[in-house]
Amino acid sequence: MPNRAFIGIGSNLGDRAANYREAIQRIAAIPETRVVRQSSIYETEPVGDLKGAFLNGVVEVETELGPEVMMRRLLAIERIMGRKRVKGKTTRGKYRPRIIDLDLLFFNKETIDTRTVKVPHPRLHERRFVLAPMSELAPALIHPKLNASISEMLAGLKSPFRVTLARADLLRPQPKRGESVK
Repeated sequence: MPNRAFIGIGSNLGDRAANYREAIQRIAAIPETRVVRQSSIYETEPVGDLKGAFLNGVVEVETELGPEVMMRRLLAIERIMGRKRVKGKTTRGKYRPRIIDLDLLFFNKETIDTRTVKVPHPRLHERRFVLAPMSELAPALIHPKLNASISEMLAGLKSPFRVTLARADLLRPQPKRGESVK
């Protein structure tokens, strides 16, 4: 039986919509993995001192891979797409602009806390830009540590950061110069 995982996607550099679409294509190309569903895309005010709104969403996947291998694959996609992670844990360096950000949010109903994988994602319950798209895909999913559903966490969230539904056309590939729109 395949594993069920939820992956958060975010981008605030360059062509955010193209980055988002490319990330989904690359996730779908991971061996023994298929994208089952994807949420709407949300435009999100940046956290911290960042400039430029993010596009955020969530995909649900089924995979034969384990959590450690899946996390390595997601980090590889980030590197291939040009993300440079900065080592060290400083508050100032924590929130940086990102071409792409891929987070393993949930993996089955497991709680995992290793050096390389932390599932459920440690801050997802504080982030409207994660809970809003998650609530589209799995509103009744129970957080195994907090014993609350996604919809309950979203309803109880007190966050000053605005999250709005993005235009539906952001996911459609854009025509190249000189091509007509069909």
